[in-house]
Amino acid sequence: MTEQQQTQRYGEWVAVRRHGDRGFVAELVLDRVKAMNAISTRMAGDVGAACADLAADAGVRVVVLTSTHERAFCVGADLKERNGFSDADLMRQRPVTRAAYTGVLELPMPTIAAVHGFALGGGFELALSCDVIVADGTAVVGLPEVSVGVIPGGGGTQLLPRRVGAARAAELVFTARRVEAAEARELGLVDVLVDDGQDREEALAMAERIAANSPIGLRSAKRALRLGQGLGLREGLEVEDAAWRATAFSADRAEGVAAFNEKRKPDWPGV
Repeated sequence: MTEQQQTQRYGEWVAVRRHGDRGFVAELVLDRVKAMNAISTRMAGDVGAACADLAADAGVRVVVLTSTHERAFCVGADLKERNGFSDADLMRQRPVTRAAYTGVLELPMPTIAAVHGFALGGGFELALSCDVIVADGTAVVGLPEVSVGVIPGGGGTQLLPRRVGAARAAELVFTARRVEAAEARELGLVDVLVDDGQDREEALAMAERIAANSPIGLRSAKRALRLGQGLGLREGLEVEDAAWRATAFSADRAEGVAAFNEKRKPDWPGV
């Protein structure tokens, strides 16, 4: 397939690009360059639509969330748009924006955010909705919503404590401070720190490594990791057992065992 054939646009500012001959890695691209990827109602709807298609595509093994803007991953909500909103407008927008964040969060396959420059407010919440965050040295992250009279509403109050603990999350949300790359890595706000300009390349390389593994195993492992959060140990082990059973009796398991014994790379059925 050509690059054009591998890329599908969702409106003006969102695209999905498939990588490799078999398209196992999908790149979800934020492409509203003139607004530093500020999330308007229309852009949020397009992100949600793209995620719905990705979630339904059994051929996608990993999703990488990237930005085409040189100085920003995403600066959060489009406050210029919201400045003209009535209360009724804001209420009408809420389900659309919430569906965008939930769409990323609920993708059934592993997800990686490639972050450079500003990832603030809703932009950082999009990254937090991914399983792994790769950032370069220019990254500046934070949840500054209380400084403009709102609170994180794209999952930040729930996802950030799961990363860094309740007290640290409270400090970051209440102060609305921005955190630069080195400290962000130290605090666990990002997972992998790479040289400037290498966030996308490293995220895609990681995605290729992940995509070499069983797609059934990957989705089951993600389900166990996500559903087990916050549960007691006994309940979490039950979640794990259900995910194990969903994988252990699949064709992927049979192929994995056969490939190991035959000393070859597995050709995963994905079922």
